[in-house]
Amino acid sequence: MSGQISENDRSVLHLITNPGLPLEDAKEEAKDDDTVGFDVEKLAEVKELEKKGVVCAEDERYDEAMGYLQQAISLLPNRASAYNNRAQLHRLMGNTDGAMDDLDKAIELTQGKGRTASFAYTQRALILKKQGEKDQALQDFEKAAQLGNPFAKREVIQSNPYAALCNQMLSKAFQSLSGSCDIDKKKNDDEVATCDSR
Repeated sequence: MSGQISENDRSVLHLITNPGLPLEDAKEEAKDDDTVGFDVEKLAEVKELEKKGVVCAEDERYDEAMGYLQQAISLLPNRASAYNNRAQLHRLMGNTDGAMDDLDKAIELTQGKGRTASFAYTQRALILKKQGEKDQALQDFEKAAQLGNPFAKREVIQSNPYAALCNQMLSKAFQSLSGSCDIDKKKNDDEVATCDSR
């Protein structure tokens, strides 16, 4: 017997472990495809500029961070990662419009595919959610979840109370099957699972 599972089994497992996600086939986690087609030396320089920008942003040196990210974009204007990072910086600086413009550009450059797209969709969804645009935010979370973003997957599940309840019940059932749960009867005949956290 082979150690691999069939596509049908993979789809069933995907539905069980991700009950709130769309019923489409499970996709592998998005690969870092934001490095293909660029000059190797320029790409290395741009990645270093982005790293410096992120470090500066973490230290709240926003103007310096912006300078590094602007340089990265100037060197490789068709690479989405720097737009995604600059969008995060715009968010930190309170410039929501600038963030949305950069996220739209990152999604356009990635054609909605890959790891950078999953991050851009997630960031855009967070902004939309904060602005009260819950339906649009959910659409972006769903796209990011399909690209393998775990945070977006949790957001999709949390947005669907039935899926969250189903996920909780399945988790308890799996724990019970593994022998780490005891089912107790309460006075009102409701069953309560108590699980060992091993």
